[in-house]
Amino acid sequence: MHLTSFALGSGILSLVSALPSNTPVDLPKRQDEAPPPTYASPPSSSDERAQAVVGAFRTSWDGYRKYAFPMDELRPLSNNGSNSRNGWGASAVDALSTALIMGQKDIVNEIIEYIPTINWAFTEDSVSLFETTIRYLGGMLSGYDLLSGPLAHLADDPANVEALLTQSINLANNLSYAFETPSGVPWNVLTFNNRSNDGSENGLATVGTLILEWVRLADLSGNRTFADLVEKAEQYLLYPSPDFAEPFPGLLGSTINVTTGQFTDAQGGWIGGSDSFYEYLIKMFIYDPRYVFLKDRWVKAADSSIAYLASNPAPRPDLTFLAAYENTTLDLTSQHLACFDGGNFILGGQVLDRQDYIDFGLKLVNGCHETYISTATRIGPEIFSWNTSAVPANQTGFFNRTGFFIEDAGYQLRPEVIESYYYAYRATSDPKYQEWAWDAFVAINATTRVGSGYSSIKDINVVGGGGYTDFQESFWFAEVLKYSFAIQAGDAEWQGSRDGVNEWVYNTEAHPVRVYGGGNTTRGLVGQ
Repeated sequence: MHLTSFALGSGILSLVSALPSNTPVDLPKRQDEAPPPTYASPPSSSDERAQAVVGAFRTSWDGYRKYAFPMDELRPLSNNGSNSRNGWGASAVDALSTALIMGQKDIVNEIIEYIPTINWAFTEDSVSLFETTIRYLGGMLSGYDLLSGPLAHLADDPANVEALLTQSINLANNLSYAFETPSGVPWNVLTFNNRSNDGSENGLATVGTLILEWVRLADLSGNRTFADLVEKAEQYLLYPSPDFAEPFPGLLGSTINVTTGQFTDAQGGWIGGSDSFYEYLIKMFIYDPRYVFLKDRWVKAADSSIAYLASNPAPRPDLTFLAAYENTTLDLTSQHLACFDGGNFILGGQVLDRQDYIDFGLKLVNGCHETYISTATRIGPEIFSWNTSAVPANQTGFFNRTGFFIEDAGYQLRPEVIESYYYAYRATSDPKYQEWAWDAFVAINATTRVGSGYSSIKDINVVGGGGYTDFQESFWFAEVLKYSFAIQAGDAEWQGSRDGVNEWVYNTEAHPVRVYGGGNTTRGLVGQ
């Protein structure tokens, strides 16, 4: 991509969760804040690119701080705030670990001065155990680990660092009643006011993406109960029943009855609703190698995915995607959310010294890269398919050229493609992945920058993005901007390993936590 004049937007990118269900609004694009800096030539060195991402982070923070803080999210067109995560300041907490690794001391201290004021018991809305764990609990634990370790110099007041752990304990205590089910498999949607819940079922990802944060909290606090709760729930995922719940070895259904702990279906894949369960199997082994059985389950799932789910589009056999499934029938459909899969295979391959996993992961990364560079905006779609029997007539030419067609053209400021570029680069040191990440950042900046920040868009295959939803997710701070920065930044303790030995592991919201034994931990052997 050749640029003679590159304008770096002054806003933010958001990622990893779904947008709220508000009706999108059509508002004209405007730049009513300070205009973005313009470069006679685009930043070329990795350091310059990293600093350009820092500039986008600061602009994003400034817009959020001016119009929305301490609400959860910024509406960059309306210039006001939104509370989709209980009004506890989700964007601030999600931004903390990114501000830390970028060295933004003023923002770090503003956030850690705010966090002790949060009253976790007060919310008018239902609380998602999953979202609250990965964003708030993960963000605070990551901040605590970084500020009590390599980035301690960024905190003005040590009391605010200790408050991160105290507030993590307070939040987990409020959430803990979720596990008071007959099986121990938790409810996901909670109402704190009357300690009620949302019903009888939960999902694979929403149950299986708690263990890293809650075990880390147990290790830091010395309260084993936090680990016991999630480990009991995890057992139902590691030993699934009934038999139909595991249509391929290691690959599970997506819905669990919280009364019995049994699965109620056999559909899933590396897609939303199942995705981060598989992600955490290998990451828990990285966090503490005593979780060897989780590693074994990841290997089984990875092997089955290669054997049964790997699929090459008919017009583009050079591309590889992972299909979804129902029972043993494949659904040749995938999602932006699933594009973390390449990075997870690469990470597992590094840790286990398995070049075959790394090579397969790189194939998946290449496939998701194609979904980006094939569209009018050079941003990939929310949902895509390569099912030859379902190609819409108006996408036949596009499908024959690209190997996929678009089922949902929105872009919700998601990070997964850049996330996988990050792991590919850390494993291979191949600068092409830095180029791919920069190209994605430029495209996202050019298309989603609007008003006082960044907004998700309606159609990635229309020049300009087809309109805005006027919503900037908190995970823009946590994930998109973090991975865009980290892939260009130099080696540091918090960076992903190049040799398979990791001092930190990133939760699914891209918050790095120190691996077990690297900080003040008190837990005994797993299972004791």
